[in-house]
Amino acid sequence: MNKIVIMGATSGIGLHLAETYAAMGWKVGVAGRKEVPMKKLKEMFPEQIEWEKIDINKNEAPQKLLGLIRKLGGMDVYLHTAGIGYENPELDTEKDIATVETNVVGYTRMLDTVYRFFRKMSEKGIDGHIAVISSVAGTKGIGKLASYSASKKYQSTYLEALEQLAHSEGVDVAFTDIRPGWVRTPLLDNDRIYPMTMEEEKVVPLIIKAIKKRSRIAIVDWRWATAVAFWRLIPGFLWIRIPLSISREASPEQTEIDAELAEN
Repeated sequence: MNKIVIMGATSGIGLHLAETYAAMGWKVGVAGRKEVPMKKLKEMFPEQIEWEKIDINKNEAPQKLLGLIRKLGGMDVYLHTAGIGYENPELDTEKDIATVETNVVGYTRMLDTVYRFFRKMSEKGIDGHIAVISSVAGTKGIGKLASYSASKKYQSTYLEALEQLAHSEGVDVAFTDIRPGWVRTPLLDNDRIYPMTMEEEKVVPLIIKAIKKRSRIAIVDWRWATAVAFWRLIPGFLWIRIPLSISREASPEQTEIDAELAEN
């Protein structure tokens, strides 16, 4: 039976992925800071689900993750969905530091742990797979999302560096960088909407497909792939002059907001 650990599986995309993988018959290790949704998943899929309360910003997180892997009976795929972000044109330093602590420091803490685990498994002839949900926001520096876009760039670059390390060490592990655009979730206030939003119901199957294919980079979806291709062509001196608007006020009837910038 295939085994996957999903870090940040207590809300949003991570929770939806955990439920979907369990329904597919996988053994799923769910981790995050909110116990209630994890307990509900365990009730729904008692044979498939193991869970552990983990805050990736705590020094104890690596040991808790390894404990979850033991409870699961091993791990074939690690999927990192945990992250936070803010629209922060005021440059509120506390928000920026919180973003960096979770998306950079906490991320590094967990990926280092996972890579070392798969390195040991590779010595035994067992391969592994590390998948990360980063963001198209990491393509360019975005003024209103300065720390968020920078942190997502870091995530992609760090994953690339780990891939090079694995190649040089002969570690049999695959890497997948999943880069969605705005995803509609109920996790943020409903006073803003964002461009080219996607529903979780559409995004989750695309993520699962990318992981199954072991795609190196998967931009979700084709509209964002087109946008990213265009962004890459814009030289820096022009990019900084573009009055990029990432959101606008929502209409009164808006009941959900578009956000991949939600804490998982």
